[in-house]
Amino acid sequence: MADQAVASPNLIQGLVIPLAFMFLIFYGIVFRPQMNAQKSHTRMLKQLKKNDEVVTTGGLFGPVVHVKPESVTLRITDNVRVEVERSAIARIAKSPAETELATVERRT
Repeated sequence: MADQAVASPNLIQGLVIPLAFMFLIFYGIVFRPQMNAQKSHTRMLKQLKKNDEVVTTGGLFGPVVHVKPESVTLRITDNVRVEVERSAIARIAKSPAETELATVERRT
């Protein structure tokens, strides 16, 4: 009986400590980077402005023509405009400042 009472704390130390350590490693490798990416994407969506060149999750490229609280209007060609939800924007391809800088660099 006394042996079982002594073995119980060793069992807890032998199981709980490694499991907690594995959870911390998993959190650092998987959860934390995912949360940082989510925050970065949300920040990017809030900072969208007119003339930003964006790429949608569906693969459409185009400049932002109009920004609404829930949606964004993109110009695909001269006479084609598409309204998409903000969450459908995957990334900003180019900002107007980058486009202007590239044009100036090509001229010199």
